[in-house]
Amino acid sequence: MPISRCDSASPKALERRQALALLSLGGIVFGGDSPSLAADGGAAAESAGEPLRVRVYPTVAAMRGDEELRVGWLAQTLGYHAPGDGGNAVYRIEAASEPAADGGAVVGLKADQLARLLPGEAVNYRMFGAIGDGKNDDGVQIKQAHQYAAEHQLPIIQHQGEFWILNTTAIPITTNVEWGNTIFHIDERFNQKRTPRFIVENQQSSQPIEFDDAAKAAFLKRLGPGVQLIPEMAPYKNCLVSIADANDQIGFRAGDRYKGQSWDREELFYVEEDGRILGDIAWKFKDYTQLTATPCPDTFLIINGGGFYLSGDNPGTKYTSYYQNGFSIRRSRTKIQNQWVGLEPGKSDISMEPRSGFYNLSRVFNVTLENIRLIPWEQNRRDPKKKVGAGTYGISGARMLNCTFRNLTAEGSWLHWGVFGTNINKNFRIEKCRLNRVDVHFHCWNLTIQDSEIGLRGISITGGGDLTIENTVQDGNTFVNFRHDFGAKWDGNIRIRNCKLTPSRDRPVAILSSSPGRFDYGYPIGCGRTIDIENLQVDYSGFPESTAPIWLLRVANFSKTEDGARLFFAHHFTARNVTVLGRQQGVRLWSVPDPYHYDLGREGGYDGKQLKPNCLMAFENIQLEAIPASAPNDPDAAHLRLGNKGTTTYQDAAALYPQIRVTNCPGLSVYLGGSAADVIVTDSTVDRFTAAAEGPLRGKLTLENCSLAPQVQAGRETIYALDAELGTHLTNCTLHAPRIGGASKPAEVDRFGFVKLNKRVRYYQLNTALGNDLIEHCQAEKIELLPSFIAMLKAHHGLEPEDVRSE
Repeated sequence: MPISRCDSASPKALERRQALALLSLGGIVFGGDSPSLAADGGAAAESAGEPLRVRVYPTVAAMRGDEELRVGWLAQTLGYHAPGDGGNAVYRIEAASEPAADGGAVVGLKADQLARLLPGEAVNYRMFGAIGDGKNDDGVQIKQAHQYAAEHQLPIIQHQGEFWILNTTAIPITTNVEWGNTIFHIDERFNQKRTPRFIVENQQSSQPIEFDDAAKAAFLKRLGPGVQLIPEMAPYKNCLVSIADANDQIGFRAGDRYKGQSWDREELFYVEEDGRILGDIAWKFKDYTQLTATPCPDTFLIINGGGFYLSGDNPGTKYTSYYQNGFSIRRSRTKIQNQWVGLEPGKSDISMEPRSGFYNLSRVFNVTLENIRLIPWEQNRRDPKKKVGAGTYGISGARMLNCTFRNLTAEGSWLHWGVFGTNINKNFRIEKCRLNRVDVHFHCWNLTIQDSEIGLRGISITGGGDLTIENTVQDGNTFVNFRHDFGAKWDGNIRIRNCKLTPSRDRPVAILSSSPGRFDYGYPIGCGRTIDIENLQVDYSGFPESTAPIWLLRVANFSKTEDGARLFFAHHFTARNVTVLGRQQGVRLWSVPDPYHYDLGREGGYDGKQLKPNCLMAFENIQLEAIPASAPNDPDAAHLRLGNKGTTTYQDAAALYPQIRVTNCPGLSVYLGGSAADVIVTDSTVDRFTAAAEGPLRGKLTLENCSLAPQVQAGRETIYALDAELGTHLTNCTLHAPRIGGASKPAEVDRFGFVKLNKRVRYYQLNTALGNDLIEHCQAEKIELLPSFIAMLKAHHGLEPEDVRSE
């Protein structure tokens, strides 16, 4: 029975304020003393002029039990299962018809009637009968609520409560959601491989783009690196456009387990006004097999709040494919924020199957995840029988443009796989995050990481465009790892500023690591077109006794693959203000033993008269490693290595012909191996220096304001090999006694090669000084330095005789 009724017989039975509060969602207003339907509120009464009848019930069950209800009346419930449970709603009584009653939007009454839920300002799950007792699959009612919200374009507002999702999948989200402090318990035993729990849907489907032959040819001619305007795209304004050519395979994946894996040549961009495109184009296309436009919504969808407890027991025991357990985001202009994702209390991750990502993004533009805590999943378990057979992810996606991840936390140990796993991810931004890994397998283009901390699994990417990392800490032994399996490539600019690397193991360290295989990846490979590193710290406080080397840049020891494909190399490489904390040992710069076959995309060369550089390298204020004493001219005992020997031929003018500048780098050891380069070292201490090897340096060598203080092993070999075909210049340099076997040996100064006391001065020298250790040695040994020798140290031209004139 109803707890009150409002009809022509008792117009005051329901107070005006109560009726307004309870019935306004149903479109009811008051005129005079009786309630009536608003002009736009639902169906008319049974017949013209008949007064509206409204009944109020404590629950839906009470409404069902009222046999006096008539078609055209309204019913108000104060709750679904109990008064005040949040499920209060307004219904219109109708004759029974399709669709059948579902207990939510349509409630079955007696055989020939039903109660249809009237749309109000918002929808919640209690209105559809969600129980939240841990036994009911509340996903059924949650799905009904979202379907109803989609039909009537209403937001979901469920600020609190706990709900259990068991078997239910594919819950559609098409309108704004306010979850507040609501908790969802997801039973992962019922996860499916192809269907997520929630789908953030794009309500407009992708459509093929069809051109006539002339328009297609014009489009393909324009599409390529550097393009900004494509008039043929103007009709597809506000669309995300995808192009692929299945007949042109690239991104062949190295490794036996990946044999045969590759990608179509593919690109993704967004169309603005008049054919203006957003999203740099990396490749030229000869043709395409697929060209589609996906309309982007003209509003933003916001999903706010909510906590998600996962049971950890994903089904399956052997890896066959990925399971889905969270959100599939297919709608552009979506923002998900203020969420918590973790395991149920007392539960652990025991899944033997990989997960595709609690958040999975696919074919989207301008999506943001913000203020979210989630977890990476276990993969690398100690028991080999319990290891997950593939990478398992917390965030995944493909074909993403302008997506931002802000203030996310997802951390773990070596037990956990990386939280990120994506492909074709362009204009990718990470801000103020704490993540155990950032990963793009294939084709990242433009990545910015700012004010973040990246954990043990590191930054693992391939692609190109602008890579910018600022004010970020990386916990691990590699700051950026360019993935070997996809060619270890970055075809663009690399900028690292104000960052710190904290090694996690007492092992070698690399700031940038690019180690491809000699394998045909289907596209050009190399490490950067430009590289700038500034204000970098390597914190070895966890391993203060470590002597493991630190390389700023670690690249392959080859410059062309087995099939003759040439690698590219940066035409601009600078590093400034690099320091090491927690230990005395500093860093090494880079080693490029094979500069002869690179393709820098710009012309350089050496003709025996001049060197035309096509690459500028500059290193300033670098705390260098104190390399143990070695035999002179040892290529492995160098901070900077270029080339092998002076007899090696360069392939052509596009090979690597650098100008190298080193400033304020104490303890510098260099091996140039007779390669082609102009080298300028200033304000530095020079330990070992090999410019010539089986032939002189093919270029010019300049040392300014330097101290030469070698540390070598005992022997008779000349310590410095400084011959350069375009001249060796020493200006305002000081020579110190060599240290041999850890002890100062001023008597071995003649092993310098270019200076022998009172006997020889070679090269171009201006104001060369002998250090006090050598002066004291001469005094102790009663060696009187000849004025002619001193004069040659003061000023000596390379064309003048080398032997000191006797007096």
